[in-house]
Amino acid sequence: MKYKRILLKLSGEALMGNRQYGIDPDRLAEYAKDIKEIKDLGIEVAIVIGGGNIFRGVAGASNGMDRVQGDHMGMLATVINGLALQSALEDAGVPTRLQTAIHIEEVAEPFIRRKALRHLEKGRVVIFGGGTGNPYFTTDSAAVLRAIEIEADVILKGTRVDGIYNTDPEKDSKAIKFDFISFDDVLKKGLKVMDTTAFTLSQENELPIIVFDMNKKGNLLKVVSGENIGTKVNL
Repeated sequence: MKYKRILLKLSGEALMGNRQYGIDPDRLAEYAKDIKEIKDLGIEVAIVIGGGNIFRGVAGASNGMDRVQGDHMGMLATVINGLALQSALEDAGVPTRLQTAIHIEEVAEPFIRRKALRHLEKGRVVIFGGGTGNPYFTTDSAAVLRAIEIEADVILKGTRVDGIYNTDPEKDSKAIKFDFISFDDVLKKGLKVMDTTAFTLSQENELPIIVFDMNKKGNLLKVVSGENIGTKVNL
């Protein structure tokens, strides 16, 4: 395998499947199966998941809600998604721990770096919920921060698009896909990979990012095996 320890970033919207909101149990089960497949190969897996299928702080703020309150609601949404994914993984026979940046000891462990590393070394999947624990930071920032803290080899950003394009491939049939691109070129071309804070943090710590289609069966295994799937961003 090309990677020993990965950080998988999933969007909350990915859990909706074909629904308008909420969680699709079939999509959840598919993800659990794919994650189990790579975990059984000895790869250490950590996951950060968004909460956009339940609530978005920015959207709430645009409708007149206090931004800090909205972001706290978004953090709680990521914990709900984390609990759902934990349940699906354990149903698939994968030992899993959910750690949160905000303290909810009744439902999850608080994030403690050393404990997270120990779980990974013991072969458990670790899900990080609650974002960074601070308002104004996205789950992309949380993903990069946790990846650096656990010394992950790569961030795998699972999306519904099969990589990074020069324009939106869902709107432009002539969009050109990049197989490899540097951090500098992403910034020069104004391409949207992650929010600027997260992307800069990844660049400064020389942490590569691979953007790929998580919804295509077998893609996660191909990525961790080193196949040219999606788009790889590195120095």
